[in-house]
Amino acid sequence: MYRHTFPCPLGDLLLTATCTHLTGAFFTGQKTIPVNAARMAPGADLSIICEAQAQFEAYFAGKLHVFDLPMAPAGTSFQQDVWRLLCEIGFGQRSTYGQITAHLGLTREHARAVGTAVGRNPISIAIPCHRVVGAAGALTGYAGGLPRKAALLRLEGHPAQVGERLPMLDDNRQGTLDLVSA
Repeated sequence: MYRHTFPCPLGDLLLTATCTHLTGAFFTGQKTIPVNAARMAPGADLSIICEAQAQFEAYFAGKLHVFDLPMAPAGTSFQQDVWRLLCEIGFGQRSTYGQITAHLGLTREHARAVGTAVGRNPISIAIPCHRVVGAAGALTGYAGGLPRKAALLRLEGHPAQVGERLPMLDDNRQGTLDLVSA
């Protein structure tokens, strides 16, 4: 495993990777950073890390809306299912935990499990967990911190502020995953 940290507009971003796949993208101070990250080999010159850094920089510059990286996030099959759905939420769109729960064919009682899986996403931004908000549009939970979540949503065209709700269309939690635009 390899690691590389680089500065971005929201603070340092730690990338972790195998020789061929991105396995993590973490903001400094994020509690989900792998405990062995400091022991990983430096990988600034590794092809996958160079490409990932270039794509993150293009995203922050407003020039990239869809990441095209080989990614291998480690997680349970349930987490993998949730993370795949996150990748379907396009740039500038949002979804709710309830919508994702319904899309998985689960009942409302499973929304907390979906929220936990979203919160354990190891590849911030490229797997866009920041695009998931509470049912009424509230900015809830983000491993990188709510101010970063709000900044990422503003970068994508939403008037997000911590402590405020984004306008949401009706949330039919038992329906299909309807990705909601601002």
